[in-house]
Amino acid sequence: MNENKTTTVEMTAEEQAQFAAFKRDQEKKAAEAKAQAEREQYRDLVDEEIERCIPILLAISGDIKNSKAQVMDNFKTILEMKSELFKTKVKDDQRSHTFTNSEGNKRITIGVYVTDGYRDTVEDGIAIVKEYISSLANDEKTEALVNMVFRLLARDAKGTLKASRIVQLRKVAQDTGDERFLEGVRIIEESYQPEVSKQFIRAEVKNENGMWKPIPLGMTES
Repeated sequence: MNENKTTTVEMTAEEQAQFAAFKRDQEKKAAEAKAQAEREQYRDLVDEEIERCIPILLAISGDIKNSKAQVMDNFKTILEMKSELFKTKVKDDQRSHTFTNSEGNKRITIGVYVTDGYRDTVEDGIAIVKEYISSLANDEKTEALVNMVFRLLARDAKGTLKASRIVQLRKVAQDTGDERFLEGVRIIEESYQPEVSKQFIRAEVKNENGMWKPIPLGMTES
């Protein structure tokens, strides 16, 4: 029968200090090894999960792409039928089309996102407008006009003029009746060259309260 025996070791104060330092060093190394092992386990888990999920997400992405193409193709046929049936021409610059079912509780909107853009000649139009504005006498009435025009010519964070503001600028120019001002605005308008960024599909259904609710079609929607 084995018995646990306790052995007493006598150490000097210096030896005790050395032993305590040795224990701290061993504990530190053990903690570092454990932390490293846990980090490696975490990395392995991330790698495994990514390898498992990417094929699933690629399949979802492919399904969405194919379904979107099918819906777009189906409604392209409907747009052609609409043009024939009602003797109307579908405008190339129309950015979206909305279709609602007979019961009025489901609808689909298809279209394209368009960003404002301009050819280089826009700078000539802006220069003419600013030239006209600078020629005005400096009084309270013209100061308000000057401030308004410069606000309408202000560019967004991407350095682009907003088309909606140019519409307002035309109204201001028409109110002044100045031909030079109007010429500058015309050049800006003629320089407008919007860019189509991507197609979109929006599907909605009415809930029990009669409110339109979107059908989530994106990964970030719920």
